[in-house]
Amino acid sequence: MTKLGLDLFSLRSQSWNAFQLMDYSANLGVNVVHFSEPQFIGSLDDSHLEDVKAHADTLGLEIELGFGSICATSTRFEKTSGTPREQLLRMFLIAQKLGASFVRCYLGSFEDRQGRLPLTQHIKNTVEACRSVRTEALSLGIKIGIENHAGDLQAHQLRSLIEEAGSDYVGALIDIGNSTWTLEDPHHTLEVLAPYCLTTGIRDSAVWEVSEGAAAQWVCMGAGNIGIETWTKRFQHLCPDKTYSLEIINLRTPRIFPYRRSDFWGHYRDVPASVFTGFLNIARQGKPYRNISPVSQEVKIDNVTHKELLAKQERRDVEQAVRYAREVLHIGIT
Repeated sequence: MTKLGLDLFSLRSQSWNAFQLMDYSANLGVNVVHFSEPQFIGSLDDSHLEDVKAHADTLGLEIELGFGSICATSTRFEKTSGTPREQLLRMFLIAQKLGASFVRCYLGSFEDRQGRLPLTQHIKNTVEACRSVRTEALSLGIKIGIENHAGDLQAHQLRSLIEEAGSDYVGALIDIGNSTWTLEDPHHTLEVLAPYCLTTGIRDSAVWEVSEGAAAQWVCMGAGNIGIETWTKRFQHLCPDKTYSLEIINLRTPRIFPYRRSDFWGHYRDVPASVFTGFLNIARQGKPYRNISPVSQEVKIDNVTHKELLAKQERRDVEQAVRYAREVLHIGIT
């Protein structure tokens, strides 16, 4: 059975504590909860972490753990939290207390393709961050899971990063929503990164052509055109013991990639033509996605605030995704 997971970032608007998040997830029939940010755990004191682990055990939930950037030169790196080594070591200890076998993190985002430093330098710095804790990772038996995150790395770049750092203690979180943000077919992402997979970030995407290039939008499970059912079957074949973890971020507007403009390619020179062709084929088969969410604008209806409507819609999106994964894709079903 492929385990069904839920990245708790999917419930970021709920203002729930760790126990409420786990209760909700367990009630949905989820097998694994992914605390992708420490804020979802709450206090990091030993006693609280013990309570979180005990509650997860009572509910029959496995725990995955993550945090942010480990690239000191990335726009996403939190300098106030210490060096990459200090942050990784801190998270290793938390993972150990929660029974997590890896710590998820990432380089940065698409913004790191556009800054003063080349992406290759950010990749080098991320490799160095991993190497700085190699001894501790191997000693503790905890791996580093690097995500292809928010348009930073294509699959071949993440594979090279993992191999250069050392695949004995570094692996991949395969995020198929983020694949489209690097002009990549999610099926290609899976084929390249499957041997290194530690876990996943799953959501559906709609991709279609527009006058200046292509639009990509994260959408409800089953509403996209990336072939989520075929992708899932291939994932189950290649990574049968890894978690199919839903990270639901249904965008209200698409992101535009104006690749018909010559100045666009300055930030994407590293994209192989063969990979871009796969993305282009998806876009050419797509149709504009029409979002009908009731929270597309700031509203106040019957004393219900926009924040409350957003939180309610978020729960609807998560529940729809879990139903689709279980009933259509047969994930997490014994």
